[in-house]
Amino acid sequence: MKKRKLGSIEVSEMGMGCMDFSHGHGTPPPRAESIRLMRLAHELGCTIYDTADAYADGHNEILVGEALKPIRHEVCLTTKYNPELHPVTDPSKGTVEEQIEARLDASLKRLDTDYIDLYYMHRVTDDVPLDEVAGYMGKFIQKGKIRAWGMSRATVDHIRIAHAVTPVSAIQNEYSLMERDPEEGVLAACKERGIGFVPYMPLAAGFLTGIYKPGMVYKNDDAKRFAARFSDENIIKNQPILEILDQMSKEKGCSYAQAAISWLLHKEDFIVPIPGMMSEEIIRSNMEIPKIILTADDMKRFDEALAKVTVYGKWDDSCIGKLKEVLDEEGYKLDV
Repeated sequence: MKKRKLGSIEVSEMGMGCMDFSHGHGTPPPRAESIRLMRLAHELGCTIYDTADAYADGHNEILVGEALKPIRHEVCLTTKYNPELHPVTDPSKGTVEEQIEARLDASLKRLDTDYIDLYYMHRVTDDVPLDEVAGYMGKFIQKGKIRAWGMSRATVDHIRIAHAVTPVSAIQNEYSLMERDPEEGVLAACKERGIGFVPYMPLAAGFLTGIYKPGMVYKNDDAKRFAARFSDENIIKNQPILEILDQMSKEKGCSYAQAAISWLLHKEDFIVPIPGMMSEEIIRSNMEIPKIILTADDMKRFDEALAKVTVYGKWDDSCIGKLKEVLDEEGYKLDV
């Protein structure tokens, strides 16, 4: 598999989003199988793995750390701290810098590693000036605790402010055939500054696989239970997107998912998608995506068709919060 760059960090063209192994997008595989799958992805060429301290309240970091321990120095390990869910502005817990560093240290402990390759600010909040956060990240780099830093859910202004203080290596925003906001400035801002772009939910939480139909019931640990994108009404309204994928996948001899992610890879050479992959079949399929060739004409037809389509139902993070509340009520437990 060819390499791409997130700032100065070289990674595989395809990455792995690891949240699904703990929470949020359907019942995950058993612990041992999750670990096997993460290692299998590496055997097939994956070198970048994404987690966060908010994923199942740290469970995901522990799981990812254990899975990657034997190959730690062969991969790019990325995690995040979320100042929106857990603010870093409580004076009783020290300075803002001390609180962020404490979060970083906690992630290092859960991941069982002495450094993180790429450390993200999971959500950019306005309770702390962003240039201050960027300065702290520079200090963590100097201390050797992280190699680089980035932001998730970042705007053009966020990029401009932060990058001027401590160079940003990657921006992680939602981007897919169904969510194209990054094309309205963020991608250009990344390109101009040599910043990598990491699309999360590159398959729109699975919608672009084409397997979701009206009338389906979502159970257990699956945020689609509360996601407008997966209402029967919106599934029906969004069929034109799947029709576009159907045509392109038939032309290329690939699946809907492969065609959708290939489109992202062909958008820019600094884009590294991180789809969730909860089965060996999906991992093997995803690791083949870089072999698919979309010509300039293919991309033009793709984009022209998409321009005629209206998308219904954005992904709203509140559905994850609602899911956690319901799972607590239902007594759902992780396989720890």
